[in-house]
Amino acid sequence: MTDTTRPQDSEKSAMEASGLRAWRNRMGWSRDEAAGQLNLKRDTYKKLENGQRPITARLAAEIDRLEKLGAGRVQPPVADARAAIHVVGGGTIVHVRNHLALAAPAYGSTAREIAGICTRLGHSTRLTLTRMADASSPYETNDDMARLAGEIVDNPHTKIVFWNPAICDFNGSIDDVAPGRKAQRMKTAAGETQMKLTPADKIVSGIRKERKDIFLVAFKTTTGASEDEMYLAGLKLMKGAHINLVLVNDVVTRMNMVICPEEARYHVTTERVEALEGLVEMALMRSRATFTRSTVVEGAAGVEWKSELISDNLRAVVDHCIKRGAYKPVQTKTRGAVTAGHFAVRGPDGKIITSRRWSNFNLLKENGMVLIEPRGRDKVIAYGGKPSVGGQSQRIIFEEHPALDNIVHFHCPLKPDAPDKIPLRDQRPFECGSHECGKNTSDGLREIEDGIWAVMLDQHGPNIVYRSDVPAARVIDLIERNFDLDDKTGGHVHD
Repeated sequence: MTDTTRPQDSEKSAMEASGLRAWRNRMGWSRDEAAGQLNLKRDTYKKLENGQRPITARLAAEIDRLEKLGAGRVQPPVADARAAIHVVGGGTIVHVRNHLALAAPAYGSTAREIAGICTRLGHSTRLTLTRMADASSPYETNDDMARLAGEIVDNPHTKIVFWNPAICDFNGSIDDVAPGRKAQRMKTAAGETQMKLTPADKIVSGIRKERKDIFLVAFKTTTGASEDEMYLAGLKLMKGAHINLVLVNDVVTRMNMVICPEEARYHVTTERVEALEGLVEMALMRSRATFTRSTVVEGAAGVEWKSELISDNLRAVVDHCIKRGAYKPVQTKTRGAVTAGHFAVRGPDGKIITSRRWSNFNLLKENGMVLIEPRGRDKVIAYGGKPSVGGQSQRIIFEEHPALDNIVHFHCPLKPDAPDKIPLRDQRPFECGSHECGKNTSDGLREIEDGIWAVMLDQHGPNIVYRSDVPAARVIDLIERNFDLDDKTGGHVHD
């Protein structure tokens, strides 16, 4: 906050200069750091601390807020290697020539605040800042941050990672000289020159590559984007790097939003503190989830969409939903167009035939289905590819509702005038694909009409579960009268 005092803000607070100095010492900050936290010029802060300028009530409130967050007191003199939560922030540089580098400016205020929230809630938290945010840090370049990411992944105590550094997106080179900190120095006398920029590696995409047990929170910045553009930017980052939550903030509009794998958006607000606290709360809740990873049998055939193993009334309902646009694809860099949702039919001998993960359901006839064999709660054998992330929900629903045979799930909202009393369940605490999400879904199911059960997962979408002898036309009619297949929960995903 810039200390531009308006008439209504001129009222003095009870804080004096000595109290301000005491606060800074409690936080463990230098004058420059304290000024940065308060968004004040160094000279302005110095005058406040020396008693040469009054401390306004508004400034005192900001000081009190920062103290309650515990920011500045979260990094002990010796970093705790056993901390379960890692918060990383600050900007990086990429050396081009001696005394010439590219930079992604960031000074760690968001990372400090997140670490403060985690610590205030009683969680062992390790804050690591780059040299741009902490002069004593050994981490400065993109390569340093890749090394840090590897250290975090190799640490068996790591459970949650808030990856908030501003990584320089490009490497730069001039002429044929290899870039580096000690590369030949440029001379201004040589006049105008050009630099070639090449995209840098995305460090965040490797964090969960081998450690799916790590709960990863990443951040995306936009400039002057609409809320829908922010949503799509965050969703693409999430889909491309196995990220559990993404906080998107726009530096022009000051808007924030938290995006999750169910393609919902939470905490859409210009109140930065509200968004960060909501983000941390969601991460802490969702990181407790239990997942069962599938073992895919290499070379095994899947199940064709026209197979006799798939009931006619599942095929008819899903084909109708596809035709009506219920499965809206999002374009990803690594997998092309993919759709959210899932569907399944009870198979023989306890097996389940389910939709294929990371595929486009609009091409279902070409891609087919996957046969999965659940072996208890903790093991799934898959034939024909990676099964739907909803496989655990399907297993739990079929176990707890033995009379029901088909499941259809898509990401469309309830109509405002939906005539049937579809039960509503909260999705925010649960990540899709977890046992907890499956149990929440199964517990919420209620019989809407004979043989057809349903539940609406808030800001996510419905699960419609029904018997194999129910005519498809009845299921389609229930869907059409209650759900808006033209719309999508979270927002549309086209560019």
